[in-house]
Amino acid sequence: MNYNWDWGIFFKSTGIGSEIYLDWFVTGFGWTLAVALAAWIVALALGAVLGVLRTVPNRWASGIATTYVEIFRNVPLLVQLFLWYFLVPDLLPEPLELWFKQDLNPATSAYLSVVVCLGLFTAARVCEQVRTGIQALPKGQAAAARAMGFTLPQIYRHVLLPQAFRIIIPPLTSEFLNIFKNSAVASLIGLMELLAQTKQTAEFSANLFEAFTLATLIYFVLNMGLMLLMRGVEKKVAVPGLMSVGGK
Repeated sequence: MNYNWDWGIFFKSTGIGSEIYLDWFVTGFGWTLAVALAAWIVALALGAVLGVLRTVPNRWASGIATTYVEIFRNVPLLVQLFLWYFLVPDLLPEPLELWFKQDLNPATSAYLSVVVCLGLFTAARVCEQVRTGIQALPKGQAAAARAMGFTLPQIYRHVLLPQAFRIIIPPLTSEFLNIFKNSAVASLIGLMELLAQTKQTAEFSANLFEAFTLATLIYFVLNMGLMLLMRGVEKKVAVPGLMSVGGK
């Protein structure tokens, strides 16, 4: 392949003000972090609640959580994103619809849509991890807590959830990494996160390989760093005598 590599392209002017191409990557990386972290907070909080509901001895509560999981886990992420961005605003009351479509900056409206979409989508997956962690615990623990006079909320708060979260760190780490990778779908609704900035750099500079090589390295370093961090956390909080859900 006759291709002239030019790694100095990232320090050249974009032709827009005083920006260089590297500035676009920094901006895109910032949006990627903002989307992934906000969506993870939504996913972890909602997923924990749903995971508990799936294990409580109440058919209605368990049924609601199961229905949520089946809907959000079986509809493609891109379809959900387009629904949240293009359809849901039209279903809002008129003042909210006008606020979302006209008053908000386009980047902000796209950001809110992708955070909600990714958060709710990942919550269904987190729910299953939490449910599995709770069900992996010896049944005698809940029985013993009940015999001591604990209420059901107290059993979950003081006995089941502290241990369940410690043994599901490996699968939760996978979901955490996935949310960073899945954030790339935001480029499809105009949010200039890392992938969108990479494509824009490739188009403006005609240095396709350099742009996507840098993006690949950024994703790789980010995910490897997070994985190593979570492995350290996993070892520190491991429950003695219990095998983790991740198979370690």
